[in-house]
Amino acid sequence: MQATVSRYDGETFSGAVLTDTGIELPFTVHAVADTQVLHLRVGQRVRIQTSGSGADTVVSKLEFATNL
Repeated sequence: MQATVSRYDGETFSGAVLTDTGIELPFTVHAVADTQVLHLRVGQRVRIQTSGSGADTVVSKLEFATNL
């Protein structure tokens, strides 16, 4: 799924993304662990993987979006 970074804290590597369906999902440092993500900026397009459903949906992996 693709999303746009809506908030990002470079010290904690956490923030939130806005999905293309208009849902804001928070993410933690665990979502960028084992990826090439070292820094994000608000407005940047990313590819996410989620787990859970409904109100329990969380971003489990966040990577740079390429070839959009």
